[in-house]
Amino acid sequence: MGILLSCCQKNSASPTVRVNQVVDVSYVCDPGTRNPVAVPPAIAVPEFTQLNDLDFEVGKPVLRMSDLKMPAEMDLERIPSDHPRASTIFLKKSQMDVRGKNMKNNSDHMSPGVLREKHSSCSTIFLDESTMSHPNNRNTVHCLVLAIYYHIKNRDANRSKDIFEEHLHPFTEETNPKEYFHHSPDPESIYSFIRPLLNAFKLTGEFAITILVYIERLVVYAEIDIGPTNWKRVVFGAILLASKYLYDLPLWNVHFCRVMKTITLKDLNALERQYIYLLQFNLYVSTSIYAKYYFDLRTLAADHELPIAFAPLQKKRAQNLEAISRYCENPNLYRVAIKKFSSYDHFTDAQIANAIAILS
Repeated sequence: MGILLSCCQKNSASPTVRVNQVVDVSYVCDPGTRNPVAVPPAIAVPEFTQLNDLDFEVGKPVLRMSDLKMPAEMDLERIPSDHPRASTIFLKKSQMDVRGKNMKNNSDHMSPGVLREKHSSCSTIFLDESTMSHPNNRNTVHCLVLAIYYHIKNRDANRSKDIFEEHLHPFTEETNPKEYFHHSPDPESIYSFIRPLLNAFKLTGEFAITILVYIERLVVYAEIDIGPTNWKRVVFGAILLASKYLYDLPLWNVHFCRVMKTITLKDLNALERQYIYLLQFNLYVSTSIYAKYYFDLRTLAADHELPIAFAPLQKKRAQNLEAISRYCENPNLYRVAIKKFSSYDHFTDAQIANAIAILS
């Protein structure tokens, strides 16, 4: 028939072929001698005709690709600097001491801060001078200091990176004793380190909140702890990145070396490069994350009874708040009239009149 080779398969005792069953014997006929020649056995290909052959278990759900969750998405829900619903780390650590103080106090005793607290009513609205767009600088910096203090005091371990170790990259020319790195700094020492840096570059309360977000993002991403040996370089790196990312004017590392005269430009470049790499180049802070940290810092201020001056809402301030809110509702006016991190204090009388007249 024109076919050089023909295959013949020996009849099996049963026509049923099971999965991965090997056929007993196969032969190939030589066209010259017509004698059968044995060949190696072949794997039979199964043919399923019924669903019962798939061995499904009754009552067991079938796993679909849509049911799977990526590990990154699961971790994102536990990262407070990326997920709005995740609790901030500093507030959890501060609650350890706040709960202890509350347990020591008598339940019948009311603190003076609670007695001085003012509440709004139908006829009077009490507001402080702090808003999300323009938080109070002094209180925000004090809360940032407390947040860093509780990070150091209630740290889980002593994990760190060499780039942040102060004994490897000292900030001062003087050699610090070994006991210096065995004791946690007090809030006054942290404040004396942070405040001059913020004043030198005119960084306001919005920067302080962003600095805290970067610090907690670094703690989670790099899996480190803030301790006595690394807290200065961790905080300084966060100030460096926040000022460059948020500031309207360009800042160079040479400017920071002029403030911190003991640090070299090479060391500062290495710190910035490693810091942003550990943050996975994620410097963006969403509005929801910023708002969460702002209100958690206010909670921290209330727990420590920091002085917050409340005053009745006056007509002029109400008009200012209404003007900035209406500018925010109109994107065109918002881009023209409001610069980054502007607030009602920066509005002129003409802008307030235009906002109320045009948008009302």
